[in-house]
Amino acid sequence: MNKDKLNNYFHSLFPISNDIVEEITKEFEYFKLNKNTILLNKEIISTETYFLEEGYLHSYILNEDNEKVTTNIYSAPCFVNDFLSFFKKESTKEVYETLTDCVFWKTNLDNVQANFHDIPEFREFSRLLFVINYYKLNDRLIDMVSQKAETRYLNLLKTQPNVFQNVPLKIIASFLGITDSTLSRIRKEVARM
Repeated sequence: MNKDKLNNYFHSLFPISNDIVEEITKEFEYFKLNKNTILLNKEIISTETYFLEEGYLHSYILNEDNEKVTTNIYSAPCFVNDFLSFFKKESTKEVYETLTDCVFWKTNLDNVQANFHDIPEFREFSRLLFVINYYKLNDRLIDMVSQKAETRYLNLLKTQPNVFQNVPLKIIASFLGITDSTLSRIRKEVARM
């Protein structure tokens, strides 16, 4: 299988030579999952990390009323995992489920740890990836408590317009922290602007 998209992702975040990227990704394995398939289930220990090459998936929890609450929406290309579970060998708290047919590359903790120890560029790339993910998570937290629902909707529409063509509106509403009917009202109001 062609690893161009996986390798290009490394180049997109960090200046790194082709030889080093090929060394990092040599143990990655290709696989596909169909729409509505669980990639990573809650209460298990994540033993692999995943690069999403094509497709969309979401992570969610079940609230006290046993309703799905979307915690994140992932769109290719990106790495996907419960990193605390992966690195600390703790049970996951979320479910990761595909929303479309998806193409992935995966590798295990032993390979990641070997790359950390043997490849300084991988350490720098990983540090940058963790900072970017922290920044996104922190921004999302601040947005959820400081912005109105309409502002959150408009920001998502501006930054990730393809989400609206590939992700069910119910999941988008949950991700935005609003009900389906509120999302429908906001969409109608925005369309009239």
